[in-house]
Amino acid sequence: MKSVIDRYNKSKIEQQQLLNPASEVKFWQREAAVLRQELHALQENHRQMMGEQLNGLSVNELNSLENQIEISLRGIRMRKEQLLTQEIQELSQKRNLIHQENLDLSRKVQRIHQENVELYKKAYMANTNGFTHREVAVADDESHTQIRLQLSQPEHSDYDTPPRANE
Repeated sequence: MKSVIDRYNKSKIEQQQLLNPASEVKFWQREAAVLRQELHALQENHRQMMGEQLNGLSVNELNSLENQIEISLRGIRMRKEQLLTQEIQELSQKRNLIHQENLDLSRKVQRIHQENVELYKKAYMANTNGFTHREVAVADDESHTQIRLQLSQPEHSDYDTPPRANE
């Protein structure tokens, strides 16, 4: 309770000083000095964390610094592990989506393959435009169908062929 009252009184005095321009300048000078000291302390702490300017430290201070660094490293490792775990989960989901898309595409290819086989069978059975089918080979397997069609003119013996000029 006493500290609350002290802070109130200090704040009240500072408020009164801010009304006076000369005391306002002194207040801001003190604030700047406090901030400079904090900045200097933070810079020194940073250098020590980086392993610089350790000469003036006692064994207890070095142990404390080591503990702080170990705690920081644990936090960094935990965050790294969390990020890697999230990335693994995202990649696993992408893999599952790609696998499903691959299955869908395989089914679609198989369906098209089956339709092609049926069309080739219909084409083999049909004898159109007076052409005869000399050779049709259908290799029916899982991945693709090989078709070799060879067409020739119909053989008619009704008409005579003109003699060749070479003869």
